Amino acid sequence: MIEVEIQNETHQSVFRLKTIVVPRIGEGLRLQEPDGRWASYDVLDVWYQKAEYGDVWVPYLHVRMSEGEIRAIQTERANPMVDRSQAVPIEEFLKKFEGAEEHRVTPIRLDMSEGVGA
Repeated sequence: MIEVEIQNETHQSVFRLKTIVVPRIGEGLRLQEPDGRWASYDVLDVWYQKAEYGDVWVPYLHVRMSEGEIRAIQTERANPMVDRSQAVPIEEFLKKFEGAEEHRVTPIRLDMSEGVGA
């Protein structure tokens, strides 16, 4: 496992990520946004620099959010049909249909032999 420094052009931030492979220029990768969502990024540049602690070359990536991802985020923000402020946990949503009380079990008699042929 190697540690890669990623320079994010979209958010003007720098962070380190442990990975097994280093993507090439033009490839894409998914990174977690500051708000917790995952987004697609394009690798703009890859370079290696000699580490301060020995004869080791450390990879660096320069990334930018992909155009499709930027358009999707802008569309989501501008879409008046989706109102995330009305989001409700599923348990509360189901109570509207099921009621807040526990269900009563109703026994069903499946033996039809008594009424047939008498």
